[in-house]
Amino acid sequence: MANSLLGVLSALPEELVHLSDRSGEQTVVGGLPFWRGQIAGRDAVFVETGPGKVNGGVATALMLDRFDCRALMLCGVAGGLDPALGVGDIVIGTNNLQHDYGIDRESGFVTIQPGSRPSLGDDWAPGYPLSEALVTRLRDALAGVELEPLPEAVGVGRRRPGLHFGPILTGDIFVNSGTTRRRLQERFAGAMAVEMEGGAVAQIARRWGADIPIVNVRCLSDLAGSDSHLDFRAFLPVAARYASVVAHRLAPVI
Repeated sequence: MANSLLGVLSALPEELVHLSDRSGEQTVVGGLPFWRGQIAGRDAVFVETGPGKVNGGVATALMLDRFDCRALMLCGVAGGLDPALGVGDIVIGTNNLQHDYGIDRESGFVTIQPGSRPSLGDDWAPGYPLSEALVTRLRDALAGVELEPLPEAVGVGRRRPGLHFGPILTGDIFVNSGTTRRRLQERFAGAMAVEMEGGAVAQIARRWGADIPIVNVRCLSDLAGSDSHLDFRAFLPVAARYASVVAHRLAPVI
């Protein structure tokens, strides 16, 4: 797939600014501007989707149908779930799961795979995991990469962000609650980050074919707790720049 046209999606303009200068040919479809360009020498189509699963899904469908992209990369920011991680750390998703699609029972909420029908015997286990071969390529591409320490202005000290591989959750919720963060940690053991587009992008891409690689690169702009609304605004531009560094390394191998 590394020779196919790469679709690059970000929800916000701050997330795209380090990925493309928007100088290529532009086409507006469904109110969304798509433009041609390159990332790390690879031909690509870029789009600013807007936040949320519907926006991400619409942009993905157009990428696949109108522009014939056969590899996808999301790049942007996310809230951290794993307490071992810190602001500035990068998570590369090995599985994209939607945490807010399911069955609301008296005993609690049960997450299922979007579109599945467990009553008919469908496999309802949620998630769109990457292939082992793709994860291996991504790990190899990042071997030896060290990110620069965070600027002092961020306010978390001169810590050097780390690179991590693990599950990323998606939902139409900006998590601004320590209670919700803990609930998601308990329900999805091992999940590292939470955002609002990746799981929907993976769902739409799967309809086009199981062989379409989807790589989700997220820098932790906050820790998905009660202060997320404060941290997110302050750190968004810095987090987007760190995510873009990793995205440039991965683009040629997706």
